[in-house]
Amino acid sequence: MSLLQKFNNILFVLNPISGDISKDDVKQLMQEYCKTNNLQSEIYATTGQDDEKALQVLLQKGFDLVVAIGGDGTVSLVAKVLNHGPVPLAILPQGSGNGLSKDLKIPQDIPSALNIIQDGKIKAIDSLEINGHPAFHLCDLGFNARIVKLFCEGETRGPGAYAKIAFQEYMAYQPFTYQIKTDQETFEGPAFMLTIANANAFGSNAAINPEGEVDDGFFEICMIEPFPGTAALGILYDLYTNSIQKSVYSRILKCKEAFIIKAPTDILQIDGEPVKVGDEITIKLHKRSLKVLVPATA
Repeated sequence: MSLLQKFNNILFVLNPISGDISKDDVKQLMQEYCKTNNLQSEIYATTGQDDEKALQVLLQKGFDLVVAIGGDGTVSLVAKVLNHGPVPLAILPQGSGNGLSKDLKIPQDIPSALNIIQDGKIKAIDSLEINGHPAFHLCDLGFNARIVKLFCEGETRGPGAYAKIAFQEYMAYQPFTYQIKTDQETFEGPAFMLTIANANAFGSNAAINPEGEVDDGFFEICMIEPFPGTAALGILYDLYTNSIQKSVYSRILKCKEAFIIKAPTDILQIDGEPVKVGDEITIKLHKRSLKVLVPATA
């Protein structure tokens, strides 16, 4: 039976400022798709103001599927509303990074991604709770979190803008020291960056957690420890060849829950968005709490 037969009423959640395709064209494509397949549908355009509350109200209409059309921020918004519920999430990537969709092997063009509604399967993935904030992909402390914050504050988007900020900040960056206690082990020491990973790679395709699984009931705390400047290119090579776990500067803690004490000035980013938290961070895992449409072969 086609997966499409499970869905009669679809809600499309569209970020009108993400990606480089005309949103009028996207709306038309969605409407034509639903008309061709005899589906009821509604399109909600995000505004950045009370979107989560608006979606919670819309879901009371009984939608069978919610499709996020945008980048990681849009996906995270929709995932928060659907987490722990029966309605699955589909992703049509339209952002700068599209990290979670890439880790779930979802095609990065809209027509191919749209086909998953017919030909894909429903996969339940784990989620994290970080000081009460839901998280579904990768979260950071340290260097990358600072770059994410500066990137979000800037006016330019895309991989080039991110790389430029990273290069400018790298030379003067001073690593923070962390205290970590998990259900498996403890660690105390400095780290150039610390990633709380429910998946594998950033939207830039840098794989910080190559062996992680999104549905295994574990998450990983991935650290890159301080390194000499002469090792920087080697670390970049390892990140982009799925081999960072083999580096002498890499440390990965696999766990189900964790407690981290950070420095007051350190920044936390969750799924691409800087978040204000205290100096003590508690992380809990919720096993297979979010239903997502993925390719049948994923």
